[in-house]
Amino acid sequence: MLTRPGNLTDTRRRLLDDLTTACPEMIELAGLVRGFADLLQPRDGNADRLNARITTARAADLPHLHAFTRGLDQDRDAVRAALTLPYHNGGTEGVDTKTKRIMRQMHGRAGFTLLRHRILLA
Repeated sequence: MLTRPGNLTDTRRRLLDDLTTACPEMIELAGLVRGFADLLQPRDGNADRLNARITTARAADLPHLHAFTRGLDQDRDAVRAALTLPYHNGGTEGVDTKTKRIMRQMHGRAGFTLLRHRILLA
C-alpha cells in the first residue's frame, strides 16, 4: 500500500488485490493511503486537499486513522508547511545519517581526531 501503484511488481500487485478483496476495510484504507501519499508532492492547493483528506479519514470507520488525523491536527502548521512549501531538509538528514553510521562503526575504538578524519573522507 505504501508503494506507488506503478512501481509494484506483479506478485505484490496480486498480493495487494488479494488483501483488499479479503477485507472491505482494506479497500477504504488503500484509497485513503493513496490520497495522503498524493499530498507528499508540495503543491499550492495541498492545504485545502489536506483538509478534505482529514475529513474523509474521520468519516471512515478506521480507528487508527483517527489517531493519525488527531496527530495532524496537533501540528497543523508544520504539516501545512511541509505539504505546500518546496523546501526540505533531505540533504541535512542524509549527512546526519551517514555521520551516525560512521560513529556506530567506530564506537569505542578511537578518539575524535580519527572520527573527524573518517567523516571528512566519506
